[in-house]
Amino acid sequence: MGFMMTLRDMQDLTSRLWFPGARWHVGDLAWGLRQHTGREHEWPTKVWRSDGEVVAWGWAELPGHLNLQAVDEHWAGEVLDWFAGITEPEGVVVSSAEPHLMRAVEKRGFVPREGPFFLQLARNLDALPEPATACHPVTDVAGRVRAHREAFYPSRVTEESYRNVQATRPYRRELDVVADVDGQTAAYCLAWLDESRKAVLIEPVGTVPDHRGRGLARDVCLAALHTAKALGAEIATVSPRGDDAYPIPARLYRSMGFTQVARTVHYGVARG
Repeated sequence: MGFMMTLRDMQDLTSRLWFPGARWHVGDLAWGLRQHTGREHEWPTKVWRSDGEVVAWGWAELPGHLNLQAVDEHWAGEVLDWFAGITEPEGVVVSSAEPHLMRAVEKRGFVPREGPFFLQLARNLDALPEPATACHPVTDVAGRVRAHREAFYPSRVTEESYRNVQATRPYRRELDVVADVDGQTAAYCLAWLDESRKAVLIEPVGTVPDHRGRGLARDVCLAALHTAKALGAEIATVSPRGDDAYPIPARLYRSMGFTQVARTVHYGVARG
């Protein structure tokens, strides 16, 4: 099966199972699997079917990390067994709102691990504040990539990989929003609309370091959310870091009316 067909199957299951506390949104997969080039050998993926319907997927980030989604504990176990068969497992991340995945992971000897984690935040799209800065859909891909590489230095995102992202469903240019300073991209927000769930994900958001502290990240997010609402979205989600080591993004989203609905639970292999 070709990679893009596998990705589409993964997205179909993810959309079918999505709810505000879910670990994965279709946009997470589009961005996560397409933001870099040449990593297919590092990121093996597999889907499982039952009666012709996709019931689980696994995405390994070698050497030892697993991402997964499954309809129930049994199929989550199948993914975990596959993972153990291709590498030496080190860690798995699931949502606190998906207990069937937690049970499957714990039954295979993984234990909760302290450390960095991510929040799942959500808000409905009623009474959205207006952005204070003029924002617009991306037109300068090179400038957009440059801004991302500066905001997330070091980054492996390139013009080639970003064009791959743009060619991946459900990308929409009108939801790829930027704010300029002196004609250069200073901040950006890429939003992903799952039309069937009427749910929009923000991922990623960034500001060039020289322009931080001016409210530009908030403005591009609000502009993207207004556009998503006009396209039919009713709820927005975002997943910033939740630990004290990196508090600023969560603070930003809470200032925009997002509230916590779940968090990631990180598991490692029991030692000793």
